[in-house]
Amino acid sequence: MGVYKIPDQLRKFVTDNTIVVRSPGRINLIGEHTDYNEGFVLPAAIDKSVYVTIEKIAGTKLYLHSIDFNESVEVDLADIKPVFGHWSTYILGVVDQFLHKGHIVPGFKLNIYGDVPLGAGLSSSAAVECAVAFALNELLRSGFSRKELALIAQAAEHKYAGVKCGIMDQFASLFGKKNHVIRLDCRSLEYEYFPLELGEYVIVLFDTMVKHSLASSEYNIRRSQCEEGVMLIGQNYPSVHSLRDVTVEMVNECISEFEAAHRRCKFVVEENKRLQEGCTDLLSGNVEAFGKKMFATHEGLSKEYEVSCKELDYLVSYVKNNPGVIGARMMGGGFGGCTINIIQKDAVEGLVSKLTEAYFKNMGRELKYYLVSIEDGTTLIKL
Repeated sequence: MGVYKIPDQLRKFVTDNTIVVRSPGRINLIGEHTDYNEGFVLPAAIDKSVYVTIEKIAGTKLYLHSIDFNESVEVDLADIKPVFGHWSTYILGVVDQFLHKGHIVPGFKLNIYGDVPLGAGLSSSAAVECAVAFALNELLRSGFSRKELALIAQAAEHKYAGVKCGIMDQFASLFGKKNHVIRLDCRSLEYEYFPLELGEYVIVLFDTMVKHSLASSEYNIRRSQCEEGVMLIGQNYPSVHSLRDVTVEMVNECISEFEAAHRRCKFVVEENKRLQEGCTDLLSGNVEAFGKKMFATHEGLSKEYEVSCKELDYLVSYVKNNPGVIGARMMGGGFGGCTINIIQKDAVEGLVSKLTEAYFKNMGRELKYYLVSIEDGTTLIKL
């Protein structure tokens, strides 16, 4: 694990009895909409993180303070409940999980600060949950493994934030490894690290600054279309339980007349295959070949899975013709958010300047960008 420092914003809250934890946001290099189909994903932890300080106090009160929102909340342990839409709900959801598992939680003071951009699809909420879960695990000496903490954080998001997320975000935050991606099997939770040796390249995220309202309703439709495909294929192949078990040949044989389900299922099956081949590229250090697969993923997400939007498509098509860009795709659920790009270091400044101007001219929006590096997962910061 690397050496990470306490942010200046939190220093005044630190005493000899304080536990300080850093938990990062995440990116996903390839493997989109595969998680709920029991497939594979390829996330990595990044250098944008959430930090918490926690200190035990007498009594049953929790004192929570957010530096980012400049707001404090006081809650009694006997009166913990969700506060939907509020930053504290992610913290309280984790506390609720510890109580639910039979742990005696004392009163505590907790301060939180983060530099994970909100709403950009970098999983700031998972970073909060993992930081708090890791900190409570240290404070209470509960002995939970990282995998158990990931499941606690996921359950907190399900119950308190009302978001039925997969496990990828929490897993990536807790299990990240510097300069490596994680191939996570979303069926078994088995995982393997693969080196991401970028050399002359860097990872840049371009933020569309849009989130279309279609996102949640269309997400549910995609899930049901995949489930429909599995059911139809399963009539011919009883051993099939999810798209993880399916080949493109099976998709073409069984559901070609169901146009929408056929396109969705074909994309997921091909995306799992792309991910496995991409891991082989990384092992051989062929980042250029990996980048081509990112472009192919975007094409599939846009044309077959149909979860892109004009802003995402514009950003990817613009960089595709730039010789300094070897890979790009939309990242996340779709209908807005960021594109993830692998760009030559020397080309970044010029590209950002031209793209910012072109994006505003053609889409009428400001463009934000984030340079990210691959870092370790959740860590206890030494005082």
